[in-house]
Amino acid sequence: MADIFYPLQWIADKLTYEVFGITPATHLAASVNFIIYDVLKIVILLSVMIFAISYLRTYITPEKTRKVLGGKKGLRYHLIASLIGTVSPFCSCSSVPLFIGFVEAGVPLGVTFSFLITSPLVNEAAVAALWATLGLKATVIYVVSGILLGVFGGYLIGFLKLERYVEEFVYKIKVGKQASEKENITTKERARDAFEAVKDIVGKVWIYVIIGVSIGGIFHGYAPEDILQKYAGKDNLLAVPIAVLIGVPLYSNVMGMIPIVESLIGKGLPIGTSLAFLMSVTAVSLPEMIILKKVLKKELIAIFVSIVALSIIFTGYLFNILL
Repeated sequence: MADIFYPLQWIADKLTYEVFGITPATHLAASVNFIIYDVLKIVILLSVMIFAISYLRTYITPEKTRKVLGGKKGLRYHLIASLIGTVSPFCSCSSVPLFIGFVEAGVPLGVTFSFLITSPLVNEAAVAALWATLGLKATVIYVVSGILLGVFGGYLIGFLKLERYVEEFVYKIKVGKQASEKENITTKERARDAFEAVKDIVGKVWIYVIIGVSIGGIFHGYAPEDILQKYAGKDNLLAVPIAVLIGVPLYSNVMGMIPIVESLIGKGLPIGTSLAFLMSVTAVSLPEMIILKKVLKKELIAIFVSIVALSIIFTGYLFNILL
């Protein structure tokens, strides 16, 4: 099967060995070639994925989401909430107003958390970068894991009936009527909005891509081949929880972390441990917890973080066993 990214590898080889004149089969050549190839591949896939998902997003609004999930209970609604989270146009900075809006509209607490867990975990930027760096198999594993994590975490929070740990004022707020949504948006307008999303998102994350790929490239070229296999391989039973404990308090842009994780896997870190680390960094970032502290009591935040962290650890072990 032909490698669709072969032209990018050809460009990387040309720049590395002919334009820059770096001697092949050296640590420097390996690092530079890795950086050029990954930056090109990630940016291209990122642009394509953002355009496609952003076009789809023109059919989805917070108000429509509330209408679909309002007052609904049952496992299938947790799944629906998680699936909506994968294509949601909402960033972590909008967590609080969304949370209030969902609760006011009658969306059960557990279903709301299914959305909030999956939304930062699975997005078009992460999918594009994962596909570009780790391949389709790892991407599918990550996406399915993120969705199931949202379903399980939200269902468990709903089962525990933790509404008492939501700040009382949230239930008293009546969110004003949303501005009427524009109907009959033309294909041209949807395409224009999607193109604007590409410019906006790529414009914000390109620096993280370059930084992350550069760090990954240095590690790829210079780190000893067996260093991670020796200290964090499958034989080390503590590798997964340690990776998650490191990742939970760590705040980093997912676009910068994925190339680093790619290099870690290339140096022998098991894929389950690697994806567990990536998910822990993405799912429960410190800034998001600070924002949610405005509407959630510390007990619910602690339960939320614990459920997500333990679920990620289990997922990491499972993938290390299966893969």
